[in-house]
Amino acid sequence: MNKRELLDRCARSGEERVLLARVLDKLELAQGRGVPAHTPFLSPGEQASVSDLLAAWGRPRHRFWGGYEGAERQVCLFFPHWQGEEDVLSDPEGPLTALEVAFPADASLGHRDILGALMGLGVTREKLGDILLPGPGRCQVLLLRETLPILLSQWEGAGRYKVRLQEIPLSALAPTPAQVKTIRDTVASPRLDAVVGSAFGLSRSKAAALISAGKVSVNHRECLKGDKLIEEGDVLTCRGLGKCLVKEVPGQSKKGRTMLVLERYI
Repeated sequence: MNKRELLDRCARSGEERVLLARVLDKLELAQGRGVPAHTPFLSPGEQASVSDLLAAWGRPRHRFWGGYEGAERQVCLFFPHWQGEEDVLSDPEGPLTALEVAFPADASLGHRDILGALMGLGVTREKLGDILLPGPGRCQVLLLRETLPILLSQWEGAGRYKVRLQEIPLSALAPTPAQVKTIRDTVASPRLDAVVGSAFGLSRSKAAALISAGKVSVNHRECLKGDKLIEEGDVLTCRGLGKCLVKEVPGQSKKGRTMLVLERYI
């Protein structure tokens, strides 16, 4: 299968085709020329698209990495034959770095404020990874190393507050555990519309309407089929309502209904 045929098979839109073509260019650098390469930061949905592409290509050596385990936004690293994965991840001058950002402890700065300040400098989202808020008066920003000089020289504030910046090693990152609400419920069958309804407190008809409108994703890929069967480990995302993990599907109740244990992110 050549590059064009692969893109025809895997790309669902023109925008996705451009993304996947760029990924294949990076892969060619590593495999054909022996040059370490990586993509920009990818959203979970983009990572799912890239994973499908690489599976169709034969699963070349690669690793998704966002600076710490469990990162939401990640780059895809491609390794030449001579390079080991751990050599890249442990390299203090690797493709990713982080900034510790200090501001007044009483400043009510959130994720949106920090991201807005960065975008105001002309830094595109693909250059930025996760934004962590480990405590009052501080945040940590993952970024491509190439973006570091721009931020160190130009970033002065967020909102109406001044900020102080310091590059930190990735080992100094302090991600906070996600907060989740555990939901135990039963549904007539593990269809997507039924599980979405259970996860987000919706009627089945309302859940079905959201699915039909393209607002629901399964494992970060849009799904328009309300009768899709959901399995343990699936991640459901509903635009405007949040994200939920299907933690367990223990079996059937005495009344023949499917039991669910869900973790909804709050």
